[in-house]
Amino acid sequence: MSRVYLVEDNAAIREAVSLYLRVEGFEVVEFDGVRGVVESMRLQRPDVCIIDVMLPDGDGFSLARRIRERDGKVGLVFLTAREAESDRILGFELGADDYVVKPFSPRELVLRVKALMRRMGEGGGREEAGEVEWEGRRLRVDGELPVAVVEGREVRLTPAEWRILRLLASSPGRVFTREQILGEALDYLYEGSARTVDTHIKNLRAKLGSSDWIETVRGIGYRMMGVRV
Repeated sequence: MSRVYLVEDNAAIREAVSLYLRVEGFEVVEFDGVRGVVESMRLQRPDVCIIDVMLPDGDGFSLARRIRERDGKVGLVFLTAREAESDRILGFELGADDYVVKPFSPRELVLRVKALMRRMGEGGGREEAGEVEWEGRRLRVDGELPVAVVEGREVRLTPAEWRILRLLASSPGRVFTREQILGEALDYLYEGSARTVDTHIKNLRAKLGSSDWIETVRGIGYRMMGVRV
């Protein structure tokens, strides 16, 4: 049974979301604030954390950062009334897999969690990821874990970053539009603009240590440089 941590201070919202999740077979652990979430992870690891951004005893963004530092494989979904693009970008920069704006449909939220779980469980096999060589350097995307190896240096990725890099590395030289990356790597289109992809690419370039690996094709999207080896 997949376990979901639900961090939401509004009791009515928490009850409705928990009900829908449990009906779909999820185990739900509820929190009405930041307190106790990270500590609880030592006893029972969640598969996905749904986090309200504005909490009475802390900041959901800060909580997400602590969760990511502790476990890079946990799925993160922000649930918030803050719909500004800057907030969305910050959420994805922190490694969020999805960003749901209130008011929302609990049923849609559950569908998003199920889609996230499906993507996280894909694995995909190492042969679908592969290794890329570019200007004498090598980059390998792990086919099972959310990591990449750049010139022998292991780089931890968020699940969303890993899926995007795996997609690009599967076909070096092929140009993927932002919409294709959203659809093929992230399973569906997020609400809002395709700037979500730009944020993930920015984070990937920083983690890979160079912007050379992923080229921007102006007006179209992105492509992985190099050749499969």
